[in-house]
Amino acid sequence: MSNPVLSEFNIIFAGGGTTACVVAGRLAACDPSLKILILEGGQHTLGKAAHVQPYQYPTHQASTSTTMTVVVGNPTPHLNGRAPIVSCAHCVGGGSSVNFMVYTRAPASDFDDWGADGWESKNLIPLMKKPETYQVQPDRPTHGYDGPIKVSSGGCKLSICEEFIRVGTTYHKRPFADDSNDLETCNTYSPWAKYIDGTTGRRSDVAHHYVYNQAHNPNLQIWVGKRVKRVIFEDKRAVGVEFTSDPVSCPDADQSSSTVRASMLVVVSAGAFGSPAILERSGIGAEAVLKRCSIEQLVDLPGVGENYRGLLDHNVVFIPYFAADGVVTMDPLWRGEEGVVQEHLAQWKRDGNSLIAQTGKDAKIKWRPDGDELKAMGPAFEPRWKEFFQDRPDKAVAILAVAAGYFGSSGLPARPYMTAEVITLYPSSVGRVHINLGENGKEKIDFTTGFLDDPSDIVPLNFGYKKLREICRRMPSYRGEVAAFHPRFSEGSSAVCGEVTGPVDLDTPDIVYTAEDDEAIEKFHRDNVQTTWHSLGTCAMKPRADQGVVDARLNVYGVTNLKVVDLSIVPINVGTNTYSTALLIGEKAAMIIAEDLGIECRT
Repeated sequence: MSNPVLSEFNIIFAGGGTTACVVAGRLAACDPSLKILILEGGQHTLGKAAHVQPYQYPTHQASTSTTMTVVVGNPTPHLNGRAPIVSCAHCVGGGSSVNFMVYTRAPASDFDDWGADGWESKNLIPLMKKPETYQVQPDRPTHGYDGPIKVSSGGCKLSICEEFIRVGTTYHKRPFADDSNDLETCNTYSPWAKYIDGTTGRRSDVAHHYVYNQAHNPNLQIWVGKRVKRVIFEDKRAVGVEFTSDPVSCPDADQSSSTVRASMLVVVSAGAFGSPAILERSGIGAEAVLKRCSIEQLVDLPGVGENYRGLLDHNVVFIPYFAADGVVTMDPLWRGEEGVVQEHLAQWKRDGNSLIAQTGKDAKIKWRPDGDELKAMGPAFEPRWKEFFQDRPDKAVAILAVAAGYFGSSGLPARPYMTAEVITLYPSSVGRVHINLGENGKEKIDFTTGFLDDPSDIVPLNFGYKKLREICRRMPSYRGEVAAFHPRFSEGSSAVCGEVTGPVDLDTPDIVYTAEDDEAIEKFHRDNVQTTWHSLGTCAMKPRADQGVVDARLNVYGVTNLKVVDLSIVPINVGTNTYSTALLIGEKAAMIIAEDLGIECRT
């Protein structure tokens, strides 16, 4: 947006991710006279192929990508001494511009569990519907049909995913449902819709549909390549921010600080890593954290940076299998086979279809174990099951899925692959993230993920590996395991992995795993489990006495004119891919801020 540079704004957003774009866009549409500034450390995404062509989402995970920021966690014995790596979006639109685009919604009860006034599911369902145009099926009461964000089935159907559903409903004996995102259905094999426009085949992100579409408004400005250091206060009233050029986006730029003032409100919206860091640099946080960084404390708020649950993320493993020659997968596009890419691009430009408008993920089950499966999972999971899941039939333990392709296939033989995925939804472990000073005196992140700290968290991963392997080897496209990316089973074990000529029969007995095999599976998961990029909870919306950071109207405790609006406010986990939750928080925050400022907002 090329507009006159303003020196003072009404509202400043410290971070230009998903929720910030939703709130800024809604407020600007309600009152175009509002002077709104979004400061974003990353770069613009407007019209860029890597952000609008769905198939390109794996490019953002590349080590050379600048659209995501890497945060390295502290080594932990629960990951066999490994230092886990978590990345987060670093561009306008945040996660909506780089995520896997899968459309998943949490059960309504997750929001009731938050216990925050005004955030009960009955109040939130209209706001869940507000942002979306659900193109999958008409007249579904929990879905929206006139919002800016399109939800569709993607550019074409993939036979591997259809096989997954067929085998799942027969061998795994779970029913089929055409919609498991109605806020209550789970434990069914279902199609997996996507945040892709079913007409244009483009990614449906907030940058293009909430802010870039208001480029005509000179009062809504986005300054990219700007890293917010801290909030500026006068008598505990937020009046502006201090920022510098972002060292990743603008490595050669002057790193001196600048300030910009806000007459009405400062909104910290830098995500689960950035938001607590901004608050701590501003003197808001635990005394010990601030003291070690020589920061004068403004507000004693020890909950800042805490509550990063198991992560308040989810745990995932991606496990590749060989697929039959000739089966359609994403692999040729992900390998960059020019002829294939150009063929699909030509069709995509004509009608919005083809594999360009695909992610490879067409089917899933939000899985809950039955009695036999619970018995097989063993005693380590039993307390967690009884305490959290048993009497909550709408809460799934994990998402199990098979994708058509493997986005790590570039180093493997050029052939088709499929990927089994286990995503645990409500881990028990808790982490934390704070600022600290390194040995060189420069700021660094002190990050403890909590991955697999609780012994119950690894059990669904271990069981999910076995169950998905049984499903995969019954699928017609199955041609064996890519052994290098599976557990290392001892020679002679019935679980040894390798290439095969075809699937087994549906009624073939399951693989029998020995205690030694189980140890290999557990070691594999501790060596390989990773983030799902769903970082949450580090500025939790809870009572201040319970390590809360913001109240139910998103105000930071102890100061005025300062809110936090992003996924860091989520107080306890949500069983979903979190784009849907970020949209919801953005819509709710826009309503709250409009009410606070006396703005009538009907958009």
